[in-house]
Order: sequence, then structure tokens, then C-alpha cells
Amino acid sequence: MFWHTRILAFSTRAAFSGKNLLIRQLSSSRSIDGRIKFVHRQAAALSATTDDSDGSSNDTNNEPASSSNISNRDDQLVSALSGNGHLKVTACTIRNLVNDVMIQQCLTATPADALARSMASCLLLSNGMQEEQTFQLTLDCDGPIRTVVCIATGAGTVRGYVGNPQLTNMHISEALGTKGRVQVVKMHPEWPRPYNGITAMEHGDVDRDIGIYLAESEQRSCALAASSVYKGILCTAAGAYLVEQLPGCTDETTSTVEANLAQLVKDASDSNSGKEAPLPAGLLEQGCTPYNICERILQGLDMQIQTTTTPKLECHCSEDRLFRAVRLLPRSEVDAILREEKCIEARCDFCGKVYRMDAEQVNAKLDAATGDPSKDEDFYESNQ
Repeated sequence: MFWHTRILAFSTRAAFSGKNLLIRQLSSSRSIDGRIKFVHRQAAALSATTDDSDGSSNDTNNEPASSSNISNRDDQLVSALSGNGHLKVTACTIRNLVNDVMIQQCLTATPADALARSMASCLLLSNGMQEEQTFQLTLDCDGPIRTVVCIATGAGTVRGYVGNPQLTNMHISEALGTKGRVQVVKMHPEWPRPYNGITAMEHGDVDRDIGIYLAESEQRSCALAASSVYKGILCTAAGAYLVEQLPGCTDETTSTVEANLAQLVKDASDSNSGKEAPLPAGLLEQGCTPYNICERILQGLDMQIQTTTTPKLECHCSEDRLFRAVRLLPRSEVDAILREEKCIEARCDFCGKVYRMDAEQVNAKLDAATGDPSKDEDFYESNQ
């Protein structure tokens, strides 16, 4: 695995043949609503499907017990394939998880919305990865929220934080701004270097800007929607769905699923007295489950459920990690901090937990410490 950094700009694209066509495609992709249409189109089928199914099933499958989630009382992530193998759909609800994060980090509604959308998107995009593999999303914003960071794993765990947790109520695009960057880092413990991708932020809507990243940086044909709804300081619904074209996807299948997505928008508006409702939180708030969302998106395409998991908050902070950071500082600087503050105190950005070590404890640990704190093998060995 090599280090990949792709910063897409028209000037670099123009170096390739067919530059005018590529520029038009990139420009149009940024104007498409990637929540209900595929931002990136596959030029041609990569492989012919060997499935004899014509995708005309009436979807008579009964909901499996493992996917049952009455009134979305539990956080849940469901993934499914179309019967012909042309599409993968993943949907999740994470209301409980978002409420826990709001308590831990004292979030108001606007930063909570940005973080909820980001965490839901990360969970969907990490689905199918190896359990130990990580997917990190960073929104480097020019708005007052400053930054949004989320890290998810293939095991379905997630954590995240925002740069400004106490914003007053404002539209999310105003909080994020439209001149920032979307950066993705994928990593596995056995990889020598991570994969990196970067695109420019365009809309200030988390899901639409991530959709543009997927189209421009990874050339993936996806439709992504993420949203959340709040009443005061309580999150009443939060979740996302991701629809991805797989190799061999036909125009007929694409047209069917885009029609289903358009109907999903209409259903969400109808359930909200004709007003525009956030997708898919508006449906989740009305009791529609991730299974139901997958079922509606794959209507007429013979849905096949693949996995059902429970997303979980997981933070890796500890006192040992704090002490490792202290050891990376010059001893003279540590002594100066202890003289002035009488202790070393730090707060975890992800979970809000505060760690405190007094001067006597720090000096004793420093005197007994061995190995190089900058090396993972020395750190983990010394803490076994």
C-alpha cells in the first residue's frame, strides 16, 4: 500500500487527455444532489453479471429478527445487496450514540448535527472493512465550527469531536463554511503507510461534500444522505444511508434505484405535512428503520440482507496515553509545567474524560520509564 494524496483541481485534471470532458463532469458532479442521485457515473460495466435474475422480484422477504428495531429504540446498521449484485445499500440509525456524545462533549444542536452526520457517514463507509482497519474523516472548515473529526473501524465502532462544541443555532452550512477541505485517511495496522485523499468542500453539507469526495477522489458511484433532528438538547433521530454501484451495474438498475430514492424524498415530505424533511432522519423519526430504508431503496431489485450490526462509541484514551505524551516533551518543559501548575491535566477531545497526575506521580513515572515513547512497540510492551 502506497501513500496516495489526491488533490483534485481543474488544472491538474487538464493534463490528461479528454480534459474538457473531465472538467465538465467534475463541474456537473458538484451541482448534483448526491443524496438522491449518483454523483459519479461508471463509464462502462467493469464485468458482466452472471446472475440470471432480472431484478424484477416483488421483494416478498420478511424482515429477519436480527434486523427488527421497533421505533429505532436501538442504534443499528444494516447492509444489503440487490439480487443481481449491482448495488450495495447501507443504512444506520445512531440516535442513542449521538445523545451520548452530546452529554460527553456538552454539544449544542448545530455542532451535534455536524458530528452526527459525520459519524453516520464514517460508519457506513467503514462497513465491510477489516475489523482493525480505520476510516478517519476530517472536515477542515472555514466556518465557526473550525473542524470536525471522526474515526470509525470495520468493527462498527466510532468516535469524534468538533472544534467548537458551543455554537448557537445556525444552519449547518453556515457553521461549516464552504471553503474548507474534506480529508479521508484509511489505515490498517499492517500497512506501512496510510491512504490519503483530499477534496475541496463545496456545499457546507457534510453528506454532499463527502459524496463529492467519493466521486472525485475515489471514483466511486455513490448516493449518500446523512442528517439528524433535535428538540432542544435532545436528538430525536440521526442516521444515514449509502447506495453504491458495484461493477457491472446497468443503466436500468441505476434508473430503478434513483426512482426509488426520489420516492423516498416524497415519502419523507408527505410524512412531514408536505414540508421538506431531512433525509433520512425525517423517516427515522417516523419509525422507519434501517431495514425499511434499504427495502425502499431496493424496491423491485430483490433485496438480500448482508449484515446487521450495532454501532458503538469507543474511545482509546487512558492515563498511559497521557503519560506517553508527557514523555515526548523535554524534561525541562515538564518540570516547568509542574512548578507552575503543580500537576498535569488533560481532557480527551473524543469522550470528554479528564485525566490528572500530580507532580509526585509524574516524577515517579518518569524515573521508572524505559524504552522510546515514540515507538509503539516500546510503549505497548512497557504497559503490558
